[in-house]
Amino acid sequence: MKTLKDLVAGGVAGRTVLVRSDLNVPLDGDRITDDGRIRASVPTLQTLRNAGARVIVTAHLGRPKGGPDPALSLAPVAGRLGELLGTEVALADHGDDAKAAVTALTDGGVVLVENIRFDPRETSKDDAERAALAHELAALTGGDGAFVSDGFGVVHRKQASVYDVAYDLPAYAGALVQAELVVLERLVEYPDEPFVVVLGGSKVSDKLGVIEAMLPRVDAMLVGGGMCFTFLAALDFDIGDSLLEPDYIEACGRLLDTDKVMLPTDFVIATELSADAETQVVAAEAIPDGYKGLDVGPETVEGFVDVIDHARTVFWNGPMGVFELAPFAEGTRGVAEAISRVTTSVVGGGDSAAAVRALGLDEAAYTHISTGGGASLEYLEGSRLPGLAVLEQQ
Repeated sequence: MKTLKDLVAGGVAGRTVLVRSDLNVPLDGDRITDDGRIRASVPTLQTLRNAGARVIVTAHLGRPKGGPDPALSLAPVAGRLGELLGTEVALADHGDDAKAAVTALTDGGVVLVENIRFDPRETSKDDAERAALAHELAALTGGDGAFVSDGFGVVHRKQASVYDVAYDLPAYAGALVQAELVVLERLVEYPDEPFVVVLGGSKVSDKLGVIEAMLPRVDAMLVGGGMCFTFLAALDFDIGDSLLEPDYIEACGRLLDTDKVMLPTDFVIATELSADAETQVVAAEAIPDGYKGLDVGPETVEGFVDVIDHARTVFWNGPMGVFELAPFAEGTRGVAEAISRVTTSVVGGGDSAAAVRALGLDEAAYTHISTGGGASLEYLEGSRLPGLAVLEQQ
């Protein structure tokens, strides 16, 4: 696929470049609580600015239901992006407002189009509807525009600003997409061994594909978080009121036929999910009725860390517990700190990346922190991602 370097080498001064970024950050009201994805978008945008391009950025925030939602406006993102780029980033509504804002751009200028999912055509299953929106986006660039795909967190989506627009403009992979692919290709093709995968999060259904795809290739797979209780149910353990996906018990049982899967041996439990909950630590097989397992226990952390300390490559996706609340954060902290010491450590985006920052851990200690949890998992499963496939056709 053609890259940002190829685009810049061909000359972009005075040209208008449409960039699809992933700026889907968590908000508390209008306050950004984790700007990691915005910071990750800066290198591509700054490269284009320095080369004299006029930059249009499209991105989404959350999942609007059929139209504009003020609570999901990209206004806070425009402000933060401007701070990081050292220039004003105008926020333009769709349609005539966007056209006027682009017309006013000068070389090195940046305009952010309001949440692209405010237009229902972005996520439409109808190819013609998506194509119509893609045509409008491409038209904003004028006669000699280009498209840069830099939102790795959305390349697994067949959406107008990710996929269809690449048929209307010369298309290139941005710096972030390139960086993600280099790391993930290494995990798939030639990881340094021992290779350990650490999985957590709430639902085993979200991770079943990657478990099945990677289990034959890893030396160990450590499973924590809410998803581990479906595995424990397959062993007929008492899991109390912990998270459970009954439809996946049989599948989890089959995966336990290998000795590569390592499950927690103890948990921090409570009757309620709150910052001041009364907690206790119990064995994995003996969670009482009325209690929920909300974090892996200290014995589990010790066992997981011992495996991680002997690894040369670790891929981690999903926290070990409800890390946002202090009583249930130590499992994730202990495992995350161990992963940071591994020679090649890849954090698979989403809640894992958020946990690194929320727990005050050193981001620089990890080899790579992905911006695309779902996209990373689908890539590792071996799925063909539409947003990458269309770039490969260029």
